Amino acid sequence: MTSWRALLKIGLVFVLAASTVVIGAITGAANRADAVIRVAEFPADCTLSHRLPDDPIVFPKLPGASHSHDFFGNTATDAHSEYGDLLGQTGTCDPNVDISSYWVPTLFRDNQPVVPTGITFYYLGEGVNNPAATQPTPVGLKIVAGNARATGDADSLARWSCLHAGHVPPSKNFVNCPSGTQLETYLDFPQCWNGTTLDSSNHMSHMAYPVGGNCPSTHPVQVPKLRMVLRYPVSGDPSALRLASGDGRTMHGDFFNVWPADEMERRVRDCIRPVIKCGHDGRPL
Repeated sequence: MTSWRALLKIGLVFVLAASTVVIGAITGAANRADAVIRVAEFPADCTLSHRLPDDPIVFPKLPGASHSHDFFGNTATDAHSEYGDLLGQTGTCDPNVDISSYWVPTLFRDNQPVVPTGITFYYLGEGVNNPAATQPTPVGLKIVAGNARATGDADSLARWSCLHAGHVPPSKNFVNCPSGTQLETYLDFPQCWNGTTLDSSNHMSHMAYPVGGNCPSTHPVQVPKLRMVLRYPVSGDPSALRLASGDGRTMHGDFFNVWPADEMERRVRDCIRPVIKCGHDGRPL
């Protein structure tokens, strides 16, 4: 017969084995939690779709009334585009569910248009004190950022720098990038919405920037911050560069939201509110 000492040893073995399993499960869960990158973000990488002297936000239904713009995303965007016209169209973005329309003034070098080599639109939870309060960007929302009429640094929101050349100070105007690098620009769009209108007469007053990390009472709805980042295959003396709107200080961007509502809502829920870095598919990296 098995002695009581032997039974005790067998029981201790089972207890130790069970404890190891539990501890392993806890450790594994902790490691998985630690692996989450705590940055509220999901991106869309796009390529140039087409180029037109149109602006369906500022000059609606007036083809040719604007300076030249480079359009990314929705391939059907033109001066006549309304939300319904862009639904069901194809796009040039990854993820392909994003058929929104994005556009910026064309960059010229020696009067020849330059095609960007990289275009990324980041949707972010930064800039506000409480990312958990972020609401999905409403379908059909139109947002304009920057100042196409800027004449000096004080009235410009532009930022130019050099990719892989951090020693070159950023500037509101074009910078001289070392050989082998690229000219880069980024622009942050306002992320506080008035909650009622998808556009406004001046195409800007329905949106606002946070103040001290909070949306103003006039624009209480906090949506993801859209950050536009473009890279151009140019370096060296910037004197031959110009935008269709003027010098580098006039860089501006337009956004017409055509994300499917459920996709935008999922990304805000799973990436922005819990402060998690997600990939193009809207899943944690």
